[in-house]
Amino acid sequence: MSAKLICYLSNGYPTAEKTIETAAYYVEGGCDIIEIDIPNDDAYMDSDLIAGRMRSSWEKSQDYDEYFNTIKTISTNHPEAGIIVLLYEKTVKDIGVDKFISKCLENDTKDLILVGIENDVVTKQLMAGGLKVSSYVPFHLPDLEVEEAKKSNGFVYLQAKPAGKVKEGYETLDKCIAYLREQGIDRPMYCGVGVSTKEDMEMVSKAGGDAAFVGSAVLTKQDNPKELVEFIKELKEGTR
Repeated sequence: MSAKLICYLSNGYPTAEKTIETAAYYVEGGCDIIEIDIPNDDAYMDSDLIAGRMRSSWEKSQDYDEYFNTIKTISTNHPEAGIIVLLYEKTVKDIGVDKFISKCLENDTKDLILVGIENDVVTKQLMAGGLKVSSYVPFHLPDLEVEEAKKSNGFVYLQAKPAGKVKEGYETLDKCIAYLREQGIDRPMYCGVGVSTKEDMEMVSKAGGDAAFVGSAVLTKQDNPKELVEFIKELKEGTR
């Protein structure tokens, strides 16, 4: 099975026009799914690079409709590419849960990565409204996160590489995926964190991952379109 390639895109950085332009380069290179954020001023769970870009976008515009319009334009321009929206729970509350759901349904962007979650109230509202909320599972497969993944209705965001301890008997990514399948989770397994090379993509694909996330590695090439497209093509080669 070949894993799909997911590339991260900063919404509104440095401008909305640049975001839309970069999305086209992503698709040209072979990106299957674009992960795009809705900025805020305190992306405390993200890397310095991504948080800094979110903050920069937010300082220029606090108009959420602008960010939704950018997502809609990308979706319209590239119907062959999937869209995953990343945002903080606080942002959903600031927008208004009902309005947020309506905007997503209007754009046909139903897949979410929701972070900074305080409790399950907003998550349940989003799911009841027809959206799919992903769940994050670390490589060492802690029971709590696995149980939360069972309750979710979106894809599983599985850590692709160990960062210390592992679950005994499940020391490799393919075994982690098999374990989650054994737990009855039949939704897509998207793997990320530390994935940045063709070899990483090959690893995810061979392990049975449905897709792999690449973040900073593509963002840092945004100012060189030719290099960006060639790099994405190289990543995509690792899924074949």
